[in-house]
Amino acid sequence: MLILSRKKDQKILIGEGIEIWVVDLRGDTVKLGIKAPKEVKVYRQEVALEIQAANEAALKSSLDLPFPDVPN
Repeated sequence: MLILSRKKDQKILIGEGIEIWVVDLRGDTVKLGIKAPKEVKVYRQEVALEIQAANEAALKSSLDLPFPDVPN
């Protein structure tokens, strides 16, 4: 794990297409700005965990969908 100290308006660059910068600091809250290519998905951890749980639940469910009648 890499740990960096940054001040307001300073950036961190990841690879060639991702920028993270400190937008605001208030008490124990840090606001970050993230610029990344469209193909890179950026989620807050709690949202990513919810998506993962929903995907796992969908894989475990056995949903029988009716197929429409196909004319002969």
